[in-house]
Amino acid sequence: MSDEPGMSAEEMIGRLEGALSPWRRAGGVVALIAGVAGAIFVVLLWATEPGPLPGHTQLAFALLTGFCLAWAGYGGWVIARRVPLFALDRVIAGWLAVAASTVTTALVVAVAAGRGAGVIPAVVGGITFIAVSAVVTVRAHAVRAALLRRRRELGA
Repeated sequence: MSDEPGMSAEEMIGRLEGALSPWRRAGGVVALIAGVAGAIFVVLLWATEPGPLPGHTQLAFALLTGFCLAWAGYGGWVIARRVPLFALDRVIAGWLAVAASTVTTALVVAVAAGRGAGVIPAVVGGITFIAVSAVVTVRAHAVRAALLRRRRELGA
């Protein structure tokens, strides 16, 4: 149990999972700033095209804008939470990375195939990003599961 009388399970959990570290906070700020800057850049690039764009190009711009806004939202959420909740921030970041790398890979491969050049480097690069983001996501789930298991052990 606890060395201190009267310590609740929530207080014990609070000791296990401290406030957001400076590195995590910096990561949240970077995600927020990069997401907002990326969204602004993509929207401005999209809006200043000299002529009408094909539908698939507009879809690509919309998806990239959406991913940038998702990262900005994630960064804002991390900063606002101030305390990680059983590593949920890691799981969300991992899934955002998997989704973004998968869709980006599909777009890059489609463009490369449409132009008839560079498909193999696009596939290899994309698969590398997908694999790395998948490993990060699996590790995040493992850390979260361990924390939740510990919480159950403490009787919370």
